[in-house]
Amino acid sequence: MIHIQRITLREIHLPLVEAFQISSGTETTRRILLLQVENTDGLETWSECVAGARPNYSPEGIDTAWLAIREWVAPRVLGQTFERPQDVHAALNRDLRGNNMAKAALEMATWELAAQNKGVSLAQLLGGKRSAIATGISLGIQDTPEKLIEKVRAALHLGYQKVKIKIKPGKDVEYVAAVREAVDPDAPLMVDANSAYTLNDIATLKELDQFKLMMIEQPLAWDDIYLHASLQPKLKTPICLDESITSEAKAREMVALGSGRIVNIKPGRVGGFTEAIAIHDYCALQEIPVWCGGMLESGIGRAYNVALASLSNFVLPADLSPSARYWAQDIVTPEWTMNKEGMVAVPRDKIGMGVSVDVDRVENLTVRKESMKAP
Repeated sequence: MIHIQRITLREIHLPLVEAFQISSGTETTRRILLLQVENTDGLETWSECVAGARPNYSPEGIDTAWLAIREWVAPRVLGQTFERPQDVHAALNRDLRGNNMAKAALEMATWELAAQNKGVSLAQLLGGKRSAIATGISLGIQDTPEKLIEKVRAALHLGYQKVKIKIKPGKDVEYVAAVREAVDPDAPLMVDANSAYTLNDIATLKELDQFKLMMIEQPLAWDDIYLHASLQPKLKTPICLDESITSEAKAREMVALGSGRIVNIKPGRVGGFTEAIAIHDYCALQEIPVWCGGMLESGIGRAYNVALASLSNFVLPADLSPSARYWAQDIVTPEWTMNKEGMVAVPRDKIGMGVSVDVDRVENLTVRKESMKAP
């Protein structure tokens, strides 16, 4: 049984080791919303809300997520008894629209509590089979093609099995062409537009076909499925949908319309593990490969992504870069690492998410805090 007694929200500020730029903005310091969740049996766990500082990826930001958790999400769980995490998912979705990242932060914490109660790893509880996950890296938009080439070469040298290149109009074909010419012709490259293009840019997007890319991620509007169905038949390169796949129902729309051939599943984007698993299972039946993207998570959020990416249909390299890729010092021990073959180990032999939170470091990084307790 799951019976949550207290939820504490914390905002921490964690500086990135280098600025990260996508088509809609640049981050140098990550504002991170953490949840500290305690049940009546004395168990405590941590989870992370992946909402950014502002709503440039989805409609949610850290401040709206904080409000949503305090006002609507937490009251539905505090003091209530649930048999399974799936029941928490149902309670959070009943007459509460959107706010997926706020919901996911709490729903995923209940999976972690359930794993601790059962004495199993989080990956095992989710049904994951993999003991290691092929890992890719996401490279932000660079000032020049030469700087991008340098970053890509370094990533391939480290063993990354996929290199994602962020693009936007004016920093696309020339940059990708330079990289493809500079590296092995079979190097695993993809691009991510973060919704920076329209159907008026078809000529530019078709030029990307010549570079043997693994995929083009979310080229059109962040909430679009219909227009991607017009674009995909015109491209040889598979379209991967990310932002617009917020539920299993949206994945079904993608397949029915032919809007894409790959799905990036981020559990925070879809409201938690219950919906993420449903999307995974449906895509497996449809022979649609999936992979797990990242949202500049701390080691806490990464732990949840690693557990999810251990499921069988996560067949493409995940954005699970080691802690040192983003942070001078993470907030978990041990920090996440990657071997020279580009694999991240799944901590299947440890109970729960497999890493411990450095509570003293979190306390020192905390800039605001609020607790809610069951009546």
